[in-house]
Amino acid sequence: MSVAPGPAAAPCLDAGLLRRHGGLELLRMLLEGTLPMAPIAATLGFRLVEVERGRVAFEGVPSPAVYNLHGTAHGGWAATLLDSAMGCAVLSVLPPGVGHTTTELSIRYVRAIGETTGPVRAEATILHAGRRLATAEGRLVGLACGRLHAHGQTSCLVLPLGEEGTSAASQGGSRP
Repeated sequence: MSVAPGPAAAPCLDAGLLRRHGGLELLRMLLEGTLPMAPIAATLGFRLVEVERGRVAFEGVPSPAVYNLHGTAHGGWAATLLDSAMGCAVLSVLPPGVGHTTTELSIRYVRAIGETTGPVRAEATILHAGRRLATAEGRLVGLACGRLHAHGQTSCLVLPLGEEGTSAASQGGSRP
């Protein structure tokens, strides 16, 4: 069985850009369209809609391509939306030259997301931002009904960016 290639991935953000701009500034550039969103946002049908220090919101509508055999959005779609929002809430408080990577993700599903749900909103806020660890929480709510569909928490390791602009964790280990 062969797999058709997906859309071309947007380039990673330039290392110099990551060293010159803090997370909040980078997120504002994404919101304004000055920088391209990550390819997963287009693939899974969500977009960044609000950014402030310590708080981020995404909105999206799951396409039938992410439905499971029960005819509802796969839990992974909701988890990805919440993971993106919570990770960006963490990013929003980081200074230039500092990145993060998720070390733990916990999602609780409250109700299914289906064809009649319509758009949903993932809102996340920072809970703790330390030198090495940051945590955030998020809620996924139906825009039309205001009902909670899922909620979660994340822990992120905060790391200085390496020479190439990637975190030390993606280079094979953390640095002291």
